[in-house]
Amino acid sequence: MVGLLLGLAMGAAVFGIVTAVRMLRSGARLPADLALALEVGSTRVSAGGSAVDRLGIRLAPLVLRLMGRKAVDRKRRRIDQAGHPGGLTIDRYAARRAVYGVFGLLTTLLFVAAGWPVFGLLSAAFGLFAADAAIWQGVRERRDVIDRTLPDFLDVLAVVVSAGLGFRQALDRVSARYEGPWADEIRITLRQMDVGVSRRQAFEELRRRNDSEPVNQFVSALQQGEELGSPIAETLIQIAKDMRRTDAQNARRRAARAIPMATLATLVFMVPATMIIIVTGMILGSGTDFGSILDGP
Repeated sequence: MVGLLLGLAMGAAVFGIVTAVRMLRSGARLPADLALALEVGSTRVSAGGSAVDRLGIRLAPLVLRLMGRKAVDRKRRRIDQAGHPGGLTIDRYAARRAVYGVFGLLTTLLFVAAGWPVFGLLSAAFGLFAADAAIWQGVRERRDVIDRTLPDFLDVLAVVVSAGLGFRQALDRVSARYEGPWADEIRITLRQMDVGVSRRQAFEELRRRNDSEPVNQFVSALQQGEELGSPIAETLIQIAKDMRRTDAQNARRRAARAIPMATLATLVFMVPATMIIIVTGMILGSGTDFGSILDGP
């Protein structure tokens, strides 16, 4: 009897391992409730977050339910693109949104009751958008860093691949020499491939986590080169050239947009101020007694 129970337990264990491997290889997603539980648990056992996070963490599940599954998935994707600034997770975001929302609602009511509707409108805007400010800033800063790093990274990667290393080994070797968000993204992609995710799917996930046109170009060109069988080193060099060309074009467009803005600022602020200084200097230098003129005869 004991032997039979032991055999059943071993069979269940083997079945569980095989099922887990198949889930990893098929890219199966965790159920939403289990993923949420893991994120909440990781938040509670981590550094603890800010006082706002600790204050609103009990309201986070309610906020997530009110947001809906699609909105939560979109916000989780934006947090991934921002690189989880300050250890931000979806439940910490929900906690901040709850605290800022309650604060914005109370201050809005107070300002409206006091007859200050403009301040009430500002308070309402704070309650609605304050939780997203760190995400917007994180996405923009992270995208700028990745866009600057990627061409040089591809040049070094092309040299290493040309030296004889395989693409997977070259990625590992080069990413170990770099620091920052792009190196972190490459390490995440490599770890996904280590646990059984296909190379194509891992790079699709890389594209999904980054709101960056150079990353999109890199993944698309890499997949096209793999399908066509072109040499990977030449593909990497061409991608880097295209990125630098695109970056130069964007810089020229930004400069072209800055010229009218600079001209407008000059006309609105500098020219009137300069004229006031000149006229004031001429009046003071003329020695005219304006008091006698204003008093009349």
